[in-house]
Amino acid sequence: MTTLHSFDGEDGAGPGAPMIQATDGSFYGITMNGGSNNSGTVFKITPSGALTTLHSFGSGDGSSLNGPLVQGNDGNFYSTTESGGTSGYGTIFKITSNGVYTIVHNFDSTDGSAPACGLVQASDGYFYGTTYEGGPNNSCENGCGTVFKMTPGGTLTTLHSFDSTDGANPIAAMIQATDGNFYGTTYAGGTGGDWGTVFKITRDGKVTTLHSFDGDDGAQPYGPVAQATSGNLYGTATNGIGAANDGTVFSISTELGPFVSFVSNSGKAGQVIGILGQGFTGTSGVSFNKTPAEFAIKSNTLLTATVPAGASTGLVTVATPAGTLTSNIPFRILP
Repeated sequence: MTTLHSFDGEDGAGPGAPMIQATDGSFYGITMNGGSNNSGTVFKITPSGALTTLHSFGSGDGSSLNGPLVQGNDGNFYSTTESGGTSGYGTIFKITSNGVYTIVHNFDSTDGSAPACGLVQASDGYFYGTTYEGGPNNSCENGCGTVFKMTPGGTLTTLHSFDSTDGANPIAAMIQATDGNFYGTTYAGGTGGDWGTVFKITRDGKVTTLHSFDGDDGAQPYGPVAQATSGNLYGTATNGIGAANDGTVFSISTELGPFVSFVSNSGKAGQVIGILGQGFTGTSGVSFNKTPAEFAIKSNTLLTATVPAGASTGLVTVATPAGTLTSNIPFRILP
């Protein structure tokens, strides 16, 4: 292990969310505390450890950062603050790679409060997320939370307000699965004893409860679900009762088909990248947005491919003996 940087408070403290690698090759992240106002920072760090503080938060522009950044299609970075903003209920912000910071939405509790988990940019270009509390439903003391979508320009639409029976207090980020729908967890609510749920929501706001935890199979899922390349969902529940007292790991069958994903979802021509999937033994071809690529099979679930010259940003396909698998997201070609 090599320590690349030790925070000293002035440049941030308490980096509690994962970093992301941006298209410029640097890593971007947040700290919950520290900075010039001790309210957290946004920072950039190179692979060699050169750190730049891009923004120090103050009470007027948000505080309590927990969710990671996401790089939008426009190259800017987006995330949420759990509190602060003009009403004190949290914000959605945008920041450029040079540190130009803009609040794009201030929550007012009626449209949600305490957005704790960051955002996901979907295939339609909108940003989707959840708020832990707020919304018009008063079944919970401070509101049961919401699911929302937002344009890059900041126009926000509340897609769903939880009412406890279908879940309450979503604290983890959602994912967009290969069917185009979103999947997530709620920390509480459900029909199994207020232990939380796993849910699906369409882009127009129709919610389906996939599972209500009852304590014996886990309780209070704190993290997001992940879609495996088999198509199924996997996740963890932090608590439980009885034999599940220390938490559980669970899977949920979605009846979605297999697909391929990337170790890194961007790269330059000539760069070797890893591709994850199922049934790779006997693969006969790999293409980047219909441009054939050289590849090497490493195992039944991993192959490497060289980004071909002339390829453009788009989906990656892998021709396996069982059929052609397509990536769940586009691979971004870097200049």
